[in-house]
Amino acid sequence: MCLVNRFFGKDLYSSHMFAAIKDGQWVNISRIKAVSAMMMTATILMVSFLLLTAHGTVDQFGRPLGTDFSNVWTAGHMALQGQAADAWDWASHFAVQRATHDDPDVPVYGWHYPPPFLLVAATLAKLPYIPALIIWQVTTLGLAVITLRAILPEKTALLAGLGFPVVLICLGHGHNGFLTGALFGGGLLLLDRRPLIAGLLLGCVIYKPQFGLVLPVILLLGGHWRAIGGALLSATLLCGLTLAIWGWPVWQAFLDSLPLTQSIVIEQGSTGWEKILSAFSAVRNWGGSVPIAWAVQTIVTLMAIIGAAVVARRTSSPVRNAVILSAALLSTPYVLDYDLIPLGMALAFLVVDGRARGFLACEKTIYALIWIAPLFGRAVTSGTTIPLGFIVIAATFILAMRRAVILDRVTAWPFRHLHEPSAL
Repeated sequence: MCLVNRFFGKDLYSSHMFAAIKDGQWVNISRIKAVSAMMMTATILMVSFLLLTAHGTVDQFGRPLGTDFSNVWTAGHMALQGQAADAWDWASHFAVQRATHDDPDVPVYGWHYPPPFLLVAATLAKLPYIPALIIWQVTTLGLAVITLRAILPEKTALLAGLGFPVVLICLGHGHNGFLTGALFGGGLLLLDRRPLIAGLLLGCVIYKPQFGLVLPVILLLGGHWRAIGGALLSATLLCGLTLAIWGWPVWQAFLDSLPLTQSIVIEQGSTGWEKILSAFSAVRNWGGSVPIAWAVQTIVTLMAIIGAAVVARRTSSPVRNAVILSAALLSTPYVLDYDLIPLGMALAFLVVDGRARGFLACEKTIYALIWIAPLFGRAVTSGTTIPLGFIVIAATFILAMRRAVILDRVTAWPFRHLHEPSAL
């Protein structure tokens, strides 16, 4: 410490820079608006560029517009043509994708979703590809915005939400992150006030079952019986509807595809380690074996579930919701950067609690870093193997748990008296 002080010529920890980091006063309304507006403008320009320079359904880089949306529309088209079960057969699916874009060399994207999502895909496939993509993105983004406004009803929050870099990633991939965020965030927001509706929303997350490991534990320990009933009802209805329309073959095809999906997509990382934000992916990207990666992921999953269970009934609703959202992302080996819309909802819940009970030391600074990090996630991981995306998710979980520990004394945490809440 003496050497550090002598080098800098003053007490490092009393410097203006570290004081600003600690109290987060630099994260003010004007900066939030300016950075969010720049990011939102960049998003609009980049998406417009892709659309305006496209050749048919293929962008100027030779990729399908909306990239991953290609597998959604294709699966729906196959279902409408009486080939629903073939959507999980990679060779058949890829052939139809290439025919859809009239390009034998266009990149293809696998369909790995459970049958309930085929209901959405088939509905979208009733429209031509590009109109379906636009309607899908506008509608689900709108649902996510409505959810965010319900959590944090301020214009600045809306601007920050639209400027969140994950919005650009989702729009570029034509992905379902907006829908996941709306269902997850909306369900948790309504959990205490409208438990049945909350359960209905959470049950729809069955189309992304890897994010559902935390929910049963939380709902059971929290005694949210009406929400459990709602979740079972919506999940059962969605599954029953797929059986009524397409029969058991679609479920059998989905189950038969799981070993190949696990091997190629998760364990071999065909999606790209820089896009996958799990502990499993980090270990594999560092050269770790599959068994070691599964061991590490199991530990992280258990820690996330246990942490969420500890705060299920013992902290404020916004903190609980932030813990659950971040724990859901931590607990799966397969979470991608366009799945981080729920993390944005978690940040919104943490800001709500911070404004109600005061922000802890360094919180606002770290929230700002978490918000911008997805913009650089792929580049950082590709260039350095540092799993920035995983770090961001883990940091959100730790910050939410920290609030529960310090402000609600959920456990006998030895450091709970070190940081008093700061004023807004």
